Amino acid sequence: MKKVFRNIRRFMRSVLRDVPVIHPLWRRFLLWHRSRLRPDQYPKALKRLYADGTGETLDLENPKTFGEKIQWLKLYDNPPIKTVLADKYRVRQWVSEKIGDDHLIPLLGTWENADDIDFNALPDQFALKANHGSGTNIIVKDKRELDIKKTKKTLNKWLKSDYSLMGFELHYKHIPPMVIAEKYIENIDGDVYDYKFYCFHGEPRYCLIIIGRHAEQRRAVVDMNFEITSLTIGTQRVGAFPEVDLSSAKPENYGRMVTLARTLCEGLKFVRVDFYNVRGKIYFGEMTFHPMGGMGKILPREYETVLGDLILLS
Repeated sequence: MKKVFRNIRRFMRSVLRDVPVIHPLWRRFLLWHRSRLRPDQYPKALKRLYADGTGETLDLENPKTFGEKIQWLKLYDNPPIKTVLADKYRVRQWVSEKIGDDHLIPLLGTWENADDIDFNALPDQFALKANHGSGTNIIVKDKRELDIKKTKKTLNKWLKSDYSLMGFELHYKHIPPMVIAEKYIENIDGDVYDYKFYCFHGEPRYCLIIIGRHAEQRRAVVDMNFEITSLTIGTQRVGAFPEVDLSSAKPENYGRMVTLARTLCEGLKFVRVDFYNVRGKIYFGEMTFHPMGGMGKILPREYETVLGDLILLS
C-alpha cells in the first residue's frame, strides 16, 4: 500500500511540475510546509522526498549507497566550514588563501538587492550568480539582448529563497544572500570546459568532464590518470550523451588541476570541486557537497555502492 501511495505522489508531483500555472504555487506550498517542520521531523520528510525523487526507499539508519550517504551528510554533517565553502562569495577568500587568487574568476561586483545593480557599468559580457544556492546563474553573452527588468525580478526572487528547505541541504541556511557578477570566460571555440572532481576524504577519485555547454553536450568520467571509466553521472541511461574525445579534452595542466582539487578537499568527507579550464588557465568554479541533491542517476548501478563505499561516515 505504501508503494501505491508513493507512486500516486510521484505522479501528482510530475503533473504539477508540468503545469506552468500550478507549479509555482505547489513549490511555494512545499517550501512553506518544510519551513514549519521541526529538525526532528527532517529525516521523515527527507525520506519522502527521496522516495518521490528516485522511487527508492532511503535507509538513513544504515546508509550504503552514494545517494543514501549524501542524504545522511545533508542532515548530520554540517560543520560551519561547509556554509563558508558553499557561499559563492565567501569561498573566494578561502580559495585565495589555499591556492591563490590567480585561480579566481575576476569579480565585477556584489549586491544585496538586484535593483541596485547598475547594468550600464557592467561590460557587454558577464555572469550573474546568487551566492546561496544551486543553479542560480545567468550567463550574459550580449548585454544588448538582456531583459534587465526580467533579470532583476529573477534575481530578487532568488535572493528571497531559502535553498536549505528545497532538498534539506542545511548548510545553505546561514549564507547571507547576495548577487555576484563575474567576468565572462570562454575558450577560443566559444565553449567552457568543466572539470568536476569527486573527492572523498581529501582525495580526488573521479572527474566528470562536461564539454558543449552551449551546443551538443558531451560527457565523460575519468580517473585521476585520465583513463575513461564506464561511470556516468546525472543521466537516465548509459550513453545518454556522446562521449568526449579524450585526445582533445585532456589539458596539459590536468595534473595541476588534480593537485588543486586535493588541496581544496582536504579534511572533508565528500565534496565535488569544480574547475574551468579556459585557454590553458585553471579557474575555480565552486564547491558542491550534494551533487544533484544526491538523487541523480549513477550508472552502471554498481557504482552507487562503489562511490558509497568511499564515504566513511564514522
